[in-house]
Amino acid sequence: MALVKLSDFDPNYRDQFDGADVKGLDVYAETTNEKVGSVSDVLLDENEGRFRYMIVDLGFWIFGKKVLLPVGRSRIDYNAHRVYATGFTKEQAENLPEFKENMKIDYDHEEEVRNVYRTPMAASTAAVDPMLTSGTAVDPTATSAYTNSDFAGASTTAQTDYTNYDRDSYKYDYDADLYNLNDRDHQTLRLYEERLVANKHRAKTGEVAVGKHVETETARVSVPVEKERVVIERVTPTGSTVVNPGEADFREGEVARVEVYEETPDIHKEAFVREEVRIKKEVDRDVVDSEEQIHREKLDIDTQGNPVVERTGDNL
Repeated sequence: MALVKLSDFDPNYRDQFDGADVKGLDVYAETTNEKVGSVSDVLLDENEGRFRYMIVDLGFWIFGKKVLLPVGRSRIDYNAHRVYATGFTKEQAENLPEFKENMKIDYDHEEEVRNVYRTPMAASTAAVDPMLTSGTAVDPTATSAYTNSDFAGASTTAQTDYTNYDRDSYKYDYDADLYNLNDRDHQTLRLYEERLVANKHRAKTGEVAVGKHVETETARVSVPVEKERVVIERVTPTGSTVVNPGEADFREGEVARVEVYEETPDIHKEAFVREEVRIKKEVDRDVVDSEEQIHREKLDIDTQGNPVVERTGDNL
């Protein structure tokens, strides 16, 4: 459940708001009517496009700290340029984890935020019905004698067994009072909420494996070689030649030496690069067209003969 800022989700979000921008509105604690800060941005659920949190800059209330305010705990008054934080206290603001720009909001951070807002539930529900704090999970779809106003500013902790979910199974519906919007307090946000969202999901459709194997074959090569041998010829002279006295040298032993050489083949194997294989991927692009019916709420004004001053833009 990735969260993204409003401008990152939809750069043209002001067109959906008809010019009434929630960013920049002053934030007041509804119970004390004390100014606690201003809305610096809004976080949406990237998958469903639903509003989840307002990022509240606490300003001088708690200097330099930004915190998350679940949208269900807010009431927007565009005429007064205000957002009222339902049941918001300074103790909660101090206990909330700090939001820092460009940080990635994960499940653990959200749970820490939710637990701060869930805290008052035990005291407020015990006064209404002790059965709600008995530890027994209550079916949220069952008919109850109590209305939402009975639990204004309180969480549904007692109605949901929070030990039965984890980061993979949690749903925002478990904390409906933290995230639900209504027509009275969030009319503009609800008008924005129903819109056609086109997302792309990268899915693996297959894979290509490139391998190699070794083939063995017998190779033959012919190498010509040379081998020397000594040939001795004995020749009888045709005439008798008289040797002068003293020239005849009669001796025993070796009278001549001839070196004999022969060539032997030197055959060995060498590995060499026979072929190079280059692997790359190419992306085929296509445009998928889809259309679906979406709804947008518009105001029907019955003046009943009374003069009406129309307000547009930031005056909404």
